[in-house]
Amino acid sequence: MTYILAIDQGTTSSRAILFGAAMEVLGIAQREFAQIYPDAGWVEHDPEEIWTSTLQVCREVLERCGVSEGALAGIGITNQRETTVIWERDSGRALHNAIVWQDRRTAPLCAALREAGHEPNIAARTGLLLDPYFSGAKLKWLLDTLPDARNRAERGEILFGTIDSFLIWRLTGGKVHATDATNAARTLLFDIHEGGWSAEICDLLDIPMPMLPEVRDCAGDFGTTAGDVLGARVPILGVAGDQQAATMGQACFRPGMMKSTYGTGCFALLNTGAVPVASNNRMLTTIAYQLGGRRSYALEGSIFVAGAAVQWLRDGLGVIGSAAQSGALADRADPAQEVVLVPAFTGLGAPYWRPDCRGAIFGLTRNSGPAEFARAALESVGFQTRDLLEAMRADWQGGADVILRVDGGMSASDWTMQRLADLLGAPVDRPVMQETTALGAAWLAGMQAGIYPGMDQFANGWALERRFEPQMAPDERDRRYEHWQRAVRAAMAV
Repeated sequence: MTYILAIDQGTTSSRAILFGAAMEVLGIAQREFAQIYPDAGWVEHDPEEIWTSTLQVCREVLERCGVSEGALAGIGITNQRETTVIWERDSGRALHNAIVWQDRRTAPLCAALREAGHEPNIAARTGLLLDPYFSGAKLKWLLDTLPDARNRAERGEILFGTIDSFLIWRLTGGKVHATDATNAARTLLFDIHEGGWSAEICDLLDIPMPMLPEVRDCAGDFGTTAGDVLGARVPILGVAGDQQAATMGQACFRPGMMKSTYGTGCFALLNTGAVPVASNNRMLTTIAYQLGGRRSYALEGSIFVAGAAVQWLRDGLGVIGSAAQSGALADRADPAQEVVLVPAFTGLGAPYWRPDCRGAIFGLTRNSGPAEFARAALESVGFQTRDLLEAMRADWQGGADVILRVDGGMSASDWTMQRLADLLGAPVDRPVMQETTALGAAWLAGMQAGIYPGMDQFANGWALERRFEPQMAPDERDRRYEHWQRAVRAAMAV
C-alpha cells in the first residue's frame, strides 16, 4: 500500500493523479464538464456530472497505471472552493445545480448586508468580506429560493457542503458529512479564530446549523470509500481547498512565503504564521492549513480572471487556437502601443471587490490587433498580481522581500512568467513539480498514512525549475502600473 490517489476537482474539469511512494506522479486522468450560465453573471455546475466525472477519472487512472484499489494507502481531495451544493441526506440527490464561486447572483444581498452595517463584524470573525464569491450568500439564496428547503434543513433532511463535502458524502456512501478547516474558512460562516461555525452569522443569514458539515484537520480521518465506489475500501486521509493545497504543495510553511496559482483565476497566499493578520487593504484573512489541531493563517488575494482571459482570446476573439500560443502572439505586439485590458468579466476581485464592474479595454489605436490584445490579456495578470502584492506588503510588515512561487497552467508560459517578474519587480520561482495542488492533497493523505515525510523533510524536497528575474527598468515598470491603475479607476467609474 504505497500509492496515494489525489482527487483534484476543479472549476472546469475533474482530475485524478496517482502518486507513488516517492511522491512522484505515475499517471493523470482528466475529464472536463459543462459550464452552465443560466443568466448574466450566473455560473453553475451539475453536481451529478461533477460526481460521475470524478469517479470516472479515479477508475481510469488506476486502470491505466495497472494499480489495484487495494494498493492505495489513502485518498487526498482538493477542490474548487466556495462552490455550493445542497443535497438530501437520505438519497444524496442534489436539490439544485451547484452555484460556482464565480457566480454573482447574490450581489444585491451582499450589498444590503453591507449597507446594514454587518460587514465589519463578519470580517472580524471570518476574515472575509461581504462578496458573492463566498458560500454563505449562495447558501442563503438556495434556501430562500427552493420550496420548503429551509424547513427541511432545520429538520436535518438537507445538507450543505462545498465540493469536498459533497464528494466525501458520495465516496463514503453517505456515512461522513465533513469538511476541512480551509474549505470551512471560505464559507462566510466559519469563525477562523474560534475554529467553529458562527451561530451569530448563521442566524443573520437564516441558515440552519444542522445542515453544516463537521470541520476537521486537513490531514485526518474522513472515512473510507464504500465498497462499490472503487472496488475496495480506501481511507480518505487528506482534504484542502485548492489554493491551500497548492500552498502546501509549494512547501510555503514559513511566515513570509508566498505562492500564486494561475488557473481560471489567480489566487495568491502569503503565510503569516500562527497569528491571523487583519487586512486594512481589503485582502482576505484565511486559514492556510490546520494540522494537529493547530491553525496557520494567510493573507489571500483573489483575482477572478487570469487563465480565463486566455480562454477569452481563444474562444471569444478566436485569435489563438490554443492557450500555449498566447505568449508567442504577445511577443509580436508593437512596443509603442500600450493597450490595457481590465478583465472584469465577472467583476473585480481583490483589492477592489467590485462585483458590478465589467471588463474594459483602453489605449486602442487603428493598428491595435491580435498581438496587442494577447499582450494586454497576459499583462493584466501581472498587474493584478502587483495589486495583491502591494496590499499584502502594506498589511504585513514582513512582506517586503517576498519571492513568489508560482504554479497553475499559466505558469508554464515563459513569456508570461518573465513579464510577471518584470511588472512585479520581484523574482518569480517556478518549481520542478508543476502539480502542486494535487501534490498538496497527496502529501496530506500520505503523511497521515505514514508513507510520506513530515513538514520539514517535505519542504526540503522542494526543487526549483527556473527563477525569472525582473528585467524591466523601474521607471518603466512604475509608469506601466500607473496606466493600469488609471484604467481600473475608469472601468469602475462606468
